[in-house]
Amino acid sequence: MSHQSATTRQVVSPWASGPITFAAAMLVITGVLQIFIAIPALLYDKIYDGTAQYLFAINLAAWGWIQLVTAIAAIGAGYGALRGLAWARIVGIAVAGISMVAEFAYIPHFPLWSILVIAIDVVIIWALATYRAYDARPGQPGRR
Repeated sequence: MSHQSATTRQVVSPWASGPITFAAAMLVITGVLQIFIAIPALLYDKIYDGTAQYLFAINLAAWGWIQLVTAIAAIGAGYGALRGLAWARIVGIAVAGISMVAEFAYIPHFPLWSILVIAIDVVIIWALATYRAYDARPGQPGRR
C-alpha cells in the first residue's frame, strides 16, 4: 500500500474581505453620487439658486470643485481599500472624517439624513482603521 502525500495549494485572493468591503463599497457609492452633485454645480450654477439662504454661504463653483475632488478621492480610496492598501485606508478615513464634519452643518436642515450619514461615516472609519490583513500562507501566525 502506498501512501501519497497530498499537497494542497491555497489560492490567495488579492481582494480584502470583512467589514472593509462595506467601507470600500460605501466610499465608491458616495464618490459616484458626489460626481452627480458636482457636475450640475459646475455646469449649471443657477440650479441651486432657489434654495434658502442660511448663515453660511459658499461659492457654488468652488463647492462643485470640492465635491468633484472629494468624489475622485473617495472612489480611489474605495477601490484601494478593496485591495487592502494602506494609503487607501488613510485617504478613506480622511474622506469619511471630512464628510462627518460637513454633515454637522446640515443637521438643522436635514436632521435624520445627517445623522444617518454621520453613523455610516463612523462605521466606515471603524472598518478602515481596524482592518488587518491576514497572512494566508500555511503555518503562519495570524492565519484565519
